[in-house]
Amino acid sequence: MSPANLEIKVNRIHRLTNTNALKAFADIAVNDALLIKGIRVLDGKQGPFIAMPREQSAKDKKWYEVVRCLSFPVKERITEEVLKAYHADGG
Repeated sequence: MSPANLEIKVNRIHRLTNTNALKAFADIAVNDALLIKGIRVLDGKQGPFIAMPREQSAKDKKWYEVVRCLSFPVKERITEEVLKAYHADGG
């Protein structure tokens, strides 16, 4: 699927105030068919970036992504939309 065919809507930006790198959580809807909750907005050395939702394994206590983009252009498109909403909300 081409990133141009994706309709990405940011449903929610939840800002955090008392953290260092973690700045916000975002929920997005993709083509009004898929809801992805818990995308993290982080502040890095080269500016803000996003990280997909993850969960901790009960078995080995490591963290694993729950949602993974299989194509870089799709990840770029999601990043663009989430950061646009984050900055519009005062970020």
